[in-house]
Amino acid sequence: MNLKLFKPLFTLAVAVSLNLAAQNDAPKYSYTEAFKPFFYMNNATETRSASGQPGHNYWQNSADYVLNASLNDVKNEISGSAEITYTNNSFDNLSFLWLQLDQNLFKKDSRGNAVVPMGGSRNGAHGQDFDGGYTIKSVEILSANGKNLKINPKYTISDTRMQIDLPQDLKSKGGVVKLIINYSFVSPDYGSDRMGVEPTKNGKIFTIAQWFPRMCVYDDITGWNTLPYLGAGEFFLEYGNITANLTVPANQYVVASGELLNPKEVYSSDQNKKWDAARNSEKTVIIRSAAEANAAEKNSTATKTWKFKIENTRDFAWASSSAFILDAAKINLPSGKKSLAVSAYPVESDGNAAWGRSTEYTKSSIEHYSKRWYEYTYPNAVNVAGNPGGMEYPGIVFCGMSSKGADLWGVTDHEFGHNWFPMIVGSNERMFAWMDEGFNTFINSISEQDFNKGEYYTPKPLQSMAFAFNSDQMEPIMTAPDNLKERNLGFLAYYKPSAGLQMLRENILGEEKFDKAFREYIKRWAFKHPTPEDFFRTMENSSGEELNWFWRGWFLNKWKIDQAVKNVSYKSGDFTKGAVIKLENIGQLPMPVNLEIKFKDGTTQNVKLPVEIWKRNSEWTFEVPTTKEITSVQLDPKGSLPDANVSDNTFKVDGNSVAEKVDLKQFIGNFSSKEIPLKIVTTVENNQLMLQATGQPKIPLDYEGADKFGFSVAGIEFQFSKDRKGFTLNQGGKKFEFTRD
Repeated sequence: MNLKLFKPLFTLAVAVSLNLAAQNDAPKYSYTEAFKPFFYMNNATETRSASGQPGHNYWQNSADYVLNASLNDVKNEISGSAEITYTNNSFDNLSFLWLQLDQNLFKKDSRGNAVVPMGGSRNGAHGQDFDGGYTIKSVEILSANGKNLKINPKYTISDTRMQIDLPQDLKSKGGVVKLIINYSFVSPDYGSDRMGVEPTKNGKIFTIAQWFPRMCVYDDITGWNTLPYLGAGEFFLEYGNITANLTVPANQYVVASGELLNPKEVYSSDQNKKWDAARNSEKTVIIRSAAEANAAEKNSTATKTWKFKIENTRDFAWASSSAFILDAAKINLPSGKKSLAVSAYPVESDGNAAWGRSTEYTKSSIEHYSKRWYEYTYPNAVNVAGNPGGMEYPGIVFCGMSSKGADLWGVTDHEFGHNWFPMIVGSNERMFAWMDEGFNTFINSISEQDFNKGEYYTPKPLQSMAFAFNSDQMEPIMTAPDNLKERNLGFLAYYKPSAGLQMLRENILGEEKFDKAFREYIKRWAFKHPTPEDFFRTMENSSGEELNWFWRGWFLNKWKIDQAVKNVSYKSGDFTKGAVIKLENIGQLPMPVNLEIKFKDGTTQNVKLPVEIWKRNSEWTFEVPTTKEITSVQLDPKGSLPDANVSDNTFKVDGNSVAEKVDLKQFIGNFSSKEIPLKIVTTVENNQLMLQATGQPKIPLDYEGADKFGFSVAGIEFQFSKDRKGFTLNQGGKKFEFTRD
């Protein structure tokens, strides 16, 4: 097409209309803003490629731990030591270290307690009159840069962080420091919905997390990541290997992240045989029954030490109780390897309507995600019933002991989904909750459809969430969790980013292209630290599609989706010659178009248009070659988009419109205006009214009904008088009268 056709045909009219538009409220949609360039503000570096993958000199520090801990089940106290081997792979020498002391959230004077509103919060100790936090008994550096030291360094505790000054810089590119910290703390009953102590008839259930001093991440983006733990923002951790030796009362059973190293020392011969059977069973095998839990002693002064190890992990959590029923079943992985699904729960949670199906749920969840996205990497997947509503750790999750049925399936599937985000793909949860909660909620929506042929699946059109996604009270998704209203966290960290991925998969890229790109992202950043930009770049580079308009609108801003069907008419007023449909993009965020056309004979036709129609237009008119009468045209008939105003999504064609026949010859003529020096000639060519202005090429006009024609490219309408002796030219609200010569 000749680009001159896009030049404004009526110079004076355009000038007037632009001046008028400047005085009125402009439409919210701006195609230059939506599709503007330079979305990516950071150039490629040696550590992060412009394609979204780790750079050729990507580095990441590591932290290995040897943990020894004892549980006092009367005082709810953990006493322990953490021997940390920290390797500095960065290009920087480090003169100090930062560690996370998350238990200090439960000190009365913590920053996290200070921000709990009067009405209460999920975060913190949940109203318990409790002054918790770490007691640091000693800090000793054992060696650094290959030299034995055994010195007590200076350290400073600031809320939930500890800074340790090193006696000499830790060398770059491989320098290693080994230190040991002795500590203790009393567990809160309810630890910010992530850990705690739950009483049951057969003894307390201890769900233990954030229980040892952990290294802060030092990376190529921020250096030391030292944001304090306030409760809402979760964790950002280095990877490494962890060995844990856990000493508990002898009547208690321990489940934990990783592999149990001494099963013969802690289980009976009969129980070990059942474990062996479970490793080869597709069905759940009971290891310790409800009857055994009821009959067992409730207290013990003797102790047992349970020894665990997990590799390439960012964290370690565990649970201990005399009340546990234990069961397990084999997990089949795509490579042929096996893992083990394990459940630990009290008799109060027993039964096939409740936790009796937990291992079935766990097995299905792990197998699904392993097959679809990336293979599960840990030897066990343990589901523990306790008082956290739902919380995830590598190889182990804590779920509410009262959950059952669809609720238990949902929380189990969600928490184990976190073993992909952020356990395998180690994003910064404290800054970008949506990169783990949102991604996980998205993969849960697919898993839910697959589990047991959709046993608990209920379709949830995104349109049903439009009221929340489009609320002016919501912050942008990119907002850090500690920087948004607590009531908005569920929508902005979970549902809205999940909806974004769903739209990307179903409306923009398609399943095949999306799934390939998403798998590529997981593979690239497995056991590494991606940023939002690494994700955005990977999805674009893998799919081959420009998506900055979508990232900009849905994630960085809170732009609304709002499309409308403005008009439906027949060419020359005759349905046998085809239909002309006019659409408008009203909201700031453009989207591809999915239309359903219903015909009088009961049939339907689907029309899809790419997002590119909005790259230089806010309105789009197109022809549908049909010979049948239309009854309605509807945008997004399945509600797959959260359109801010669905009232204009459907255009119904009434009987009068259908019956209208137009003789185009009645509109032929030469026309002029007393208001502007312009001559216009109209003719008919190939059953279409053509218009030619002085010094301009001919353009086709679309019939819009009721003697009105339009040329949508220039935003111009021509409303003819009933006697066809003249017309009103309308552009941008400015009108000019023309009469037949």
